[in-house]
Amino acid sequence: MSALRQALADYLTVRRALGYKLERAEKLLGQFLDYLHGEGAHTVTVEHALAWATAPAGDPWWHALRLNAVRPFAAYLHARDPHHEVPPAGLIRYGSSRATPYLYSPAQIEALVTTARQLPFPLHALVYPTLIGLLAVTGMRVGEALALQDQDVDAQQGIVTVRDGKFGKSRLLPVHPSTTEALLRYLQARDQFVPTTAVRALFVTSSGGPMDRPNVGRTFRQIAKNAGVTARSAACRPRVHDIRHSFAVATLLDAYRNGDDVQAMLPRLSTYLGHVQPKDTYWYLSAAPELLALAGERLERHLNTGEAA
Repeated sequence: MSALRQALADYLTVRRALGYKLERAEKLLGQFLDYLHGEGAHTVTVEHALAWATAPAGDPWWHALRLNAVRPFAAYLHARDPHHEVPPAGLIRYGSSRATPYLYSPAQIEALVTTARQLPFPLHALVYPTLIGLLAVTGMRVGEALALQDQDVDAQQGIVTVRDGKFGKSRLLPVHPSTTEALLRYLQARDQFVPTTAVRALFVTSSGGPMDRPNVGRTFRQIAKNAGVTARSAACRPRVHDIRHSFAVATLLDAYRNGDDVQAMLPRLSTYLGHVQPKDTYWYLSAAPELLALAGERLERHLNTGEAA
């Protein structure tokens, strides 16, 4: 094994010990080392990193993603040998780093659930309304929902357990009794379509296996189209992941309207959503004009009357 290959193995071990999964990074960095080997290079340089990142045809965001996979590895190498160069941040510009979230109204969520019940395949007509509903009331990530197993639903305690979520973290999600009842009804109906096994994904295909996220994304886009939930702009199109954004923004809106202490509530919301850093939750404060308006009104009252902001 070459020195760079060994360094990559050590780097992945360290990062994964911190909770990062790095499946895509491992693949990309392996390809980058293949490129360096072909060039006869034994150190990382900005020139080589940029040449490799921009070699394939594609949009600038793809080139930036490839280069961003190299940067932390290059920094790891540089800390051990200054001959390795670290590509500067922002070397490839490709626009906003975040997609514009599509914030669904309660009526749109209801329309999505209703339309999902009309899917032509009976199992799909059962699975997708339940999946969309669970995402809407918990704000969990799509991948987390698809990774749920039957035993992760504790009907007696009203708890859904997310295991090995993003960054390898698990968490308990208290849910409303109506959600628990809906999940139990779903399980009873689902077992009529697929064979019973000892350990099974909560959301399944007709073979009884777990659902595939790309297929879920494609089916959701068709559901949204049929439900009349259309793009608001080229950068703001309905995505299944945006149900999570909608949950977070709706929770904050309710807190402002109820006069709750939003600053005290944000860390709890951050934990519920599975955010590693609270700043990821604070981002939602700027995600919706209505939230900004409510925050501004509260700040104005605080400045005028001394009321807590």
